[in-house]
Amino acid sequence: MMTGLRELKKLRTRRAIQEQALRLFLEKGYAATTVEEIAAAAEVSPATFFRYFPTKEDVVLSDEYDPLIERLLAERPADEPPVQRVRRALAAGFAQVYAADRDRLLARVRLILDTPALRARLWENQLATQELLRRALGGREDTVEEALRTRLIAAGCVTAVVTALITWVETGGTADLPDLVDRALATLEAGFQDT
Repeated sequence: MMTGLRELKKLRTRRAIQEQALRLFLEKGYAATTVEEIAAAAEVSPATFFRYFPTKEDVVLSDEYDPLIERLLAERPADEPPVQRVRRALAAGFAQVYAADRDRLLARVRLILDTPALRARLWENQLATQELLRRALGGREDTVEEALRTRLIAAGCVTAVVTALITWVETGGTADLPDLVDRALATLEAGFQDT
């Protein structure tokens, strides 16, 4: 029971730091906000901030989405076509995230797109998610062609999601994000059906 309570407290602290950081970034701007200000607003020390987030960029870019995607992919049938598998897993994942965190997600994506330092770091996150998808899809990679195809599918899926997110932000968040993600992945899926 103690472990459960401890983990819950850590999750709440992490969430409070992220919420206060986002609030301050929106009020003052990303560059004008210090880690010390974020820590004070979240009622933690700067050292505690850095225990949860190694850098200021991480407070915006870190989320629980990759573990969720990995779990949802593992629940899909292994013989399902790869893009369809990602599409269906993400449909379930985005429905959960969108329902619980729509406004926060919109603010985060806007901030990332508007802040050069965050956009630069986003590339690292995309590569990590792409690698997670590649491993989770578990395709054969015995030949260069098989490895290339698996990597293309993973990269295409990540790009489709990012494109849907950018489109969503450009609509001011009025479009339905899960629908945009699904449509982007459906387009990708159609392209891979002939290969």
